Amino acid sequence: MPTAALDAMPRTLHIHQRLLGKNAEIANRNRERFHARRLLTVNILSSPGSGKTALLERLLADGFAKDRVGIIVGDLATDNDARRLSRFGPRVIQVATGNICHLEASMIDEASQSLGLDGLDLLIIENVGNLVCPAGYDLGEDLRVVLVSVTEGEDKPLKYPSAFKSAHVVVISKVDLAPHLDFDRATLEANVRAVAPQAAIIAVSAKTGEGLPGWYSFLRDRRAHVVERT
Repeated sequence: MPTAALDAMPRTLHIHQRLLGKNAEIANRNRERFHARRLLTVNILSSPGSGKTALLERLLADGFAKDRVGIIVGDLATDNDARRLSRFGPRVIQVATGNICHLEASMIDEASQSLGLDGLDLLIIENVGNLVCPAGYDLGEDLRVVLVSVTEGEDKPLKYPSAFKSAHVVVISKVDLAPHLDFDRATLEANVRAVAPQAAIIAVSAKTGEGLPGWYSFLRDRRAHVVERT
């Protein structure tokens, strides 16, 4: 192909690679700063409506380190989720991403500095509801959680493998609704294991409390690992 033609070809891929490279640099700086403060950072991904905010509301209502939790909420426009969570007393900050369908490490850098990290043990990032865009962006988290509700069907891990492949834990939410649906939990868990064999699987209901003790224990164990590492 002539050089002129090559020069005229789109360079979107190279630009995207540079953006991801820059994001990775900032994410690593975030991680170093969080670790220096002995802070466990959790990035929660899911489709819209999977129950991220409800799960966090229940965690706060149950008093899980409420006074030592900070939350960064990502959403395209509204601050509805941030207002819901702020009722329980933690430090909460909203990041409005506009047309961007994911949070980026630079946003977390800025938001965490505005939020303030002094006195926190746990920083939770509620990512934008989307199982595609957020998967490629490291934010500096220790723990990547992918939430999938029983109402979404068993094939989500197969449809969105990138999101699940990077998960440390997959939380199956809204299990109280399972008896009313044509839902096969064993099939969903098998699909998770096929795509993400490294991921722990925890099934919960924010409404009834089912599975929440195991979820809280998992978080406490991971927090202990951060403290030991530092």
